[in-house]
Amino acid sequence: MKNYKYKIIQLFTCCLLFAGCDKYLDITPKGKTLLNTVDDYDKWLNDEVLYLGLAQPSNVFNYYGDNVDYAGITTPALTSTELVYTWAPQPILDLNLAPLFWGEHYAKINLYNTVVIGVDNAIGGTTSKKKSLKAEAILGRSLEYFYLLNEYGKPYDAATAGQDLAVPFLTSNDVTQIVPPRSTVAEIYQRLIDDLNAAIPDLPEDNSGNRIRGSRAGAYSVLARLYFYARNYSEAQKNAELALANSRSVMIDYNGTLPSTNMLAYHPDVVYGRMVIGSAGTTLDFIRSFASNDLRVRKLYSSTDGYKFLTRGSASYYPAQITPVFTYTNTGTSVQEMKLIAAECAARANNLTVALQHLDEIRKNRFATASYVKYSSTIQEDVIQEILMERSHELPFNGLRWFDMRRLDKENRMGTVNRYNAQGDVVATLPPHSDKYTLQIPLQVLSYNPDMPQNP
Repeated sequence: MKNYKYKIIQLFTCCLLFAGCDKYLDITPKGKTLLNTVDDYDKWLNDEVLYLGLAQPSNVFNYYGDNVDYAGITTPALTSTELVYTWAPQPILDLNLAPLFWGEHYAKINLYNTVVIGVDNAIGGTTSKKKSLKAEAILGRSLEYFYLLNEYGKPYDAATAGQDLAVPFLTSNDVTQIVPPRSTVAEIYQRLIDDLNAAIPDLPEDNSGNRIRGSRAGAYSVLARLYFYARNYSEAQKNAELALANSRSVMIDYNGTLPSTNMLAYHPDVVYGRMVIGSAGTTLDFIRSFASNDLRVRKLYSSTDGYKFLTRGSASYYPAQITPVFTYTNTGTSVQEMKLIAAECAARANNLTVALQHLDEIRKNRFATASYVKYSSTIQEDVIQEILMERSHELPFNGLRWFDMRRLDKENRMGTVNRYNAQGDVVATLPPHSDKYTLQIPLQVLSYNPDMPQNP
């Protein structure tokens, strides 16, 4: 099964490159001939292909963020990483290569759709089990569409979301199906919210045995993300707290005993996990923003100058080198992400008591106990800023920073971001409200679908 699924991914790439213009999202659904029993579908959802996080293996998507530094960049940018780092219109210019990000998400969506479409007719197993597997596939598909929506659709704006185009919403794995047009941002948000709420009753109550698999808490956590990036902060807080209430997951205390394995499926803080190898150079401004007693610095970041951070290029996010148990970064959801969502949403509602409680529950697990001082303030904007800073420290390289930048830019909280070459010259600029905050549809897709509208 595992080897076959890798072949499916390869076949998907071929279809992207050589199929007719209506077929760029599809792969031949040969899984239908192999998946006969409910157990087959269960194993299908347990495969490593679906364990992989955003832009695996090392999440080049992080290079869109303002906390990454790439001092060795060539001018002009040539590699896909350099093109991402400089917010180039297209991260892959070769039409003979599969489109970055887009191809990855739709390949996984096809695999999830295979379960959604076929499991009801599988042999053996109970009706309850079939519903559970179908609900898991809908949850996984929703996570992939969350990324597509926030990569290729404009940042959510209630005034324009009904007109702003996102991506095609595909629910079939039939290669002969005509691909639908790009749905609007509002349409996909509502579809995902409806799908997840409908799936929740059939999802497992607990995924502690393998936190990559779906659960009710996992669905609530993805709903929290959706509402959060739609800037519906009341619903985001509600679903984040439901995720926490319905999960057995707990934060890892950096003052205490760390997990015995580097496999995210068994890390206690994971709610609905996806794994990538953590690796990125950091800007001096970012690494210097940590407090001296913040344990994350010496557990997750390497330093070439004894952690003085005096020169550019002296710091890198590289947990594998420092604390191997954290080799894999979670691009899925976690306890700390849900607490940060709940904290920020509560602060925005001026419920500072709840906001500070969630904030403290995170920070006391990240700062040295002997020198830890609980943050306190009665000024709403100060609390919001402190939570935003904590969010940037706790979730720096799991693929969310770019989405946070988009969200904050809509609220006029983002300044101009510059990129510099080795000589310190500016080689790229991202001004506030730039069109670059929405990725262009890949050229590989448009080459087979010339009528598809392109983003600015």
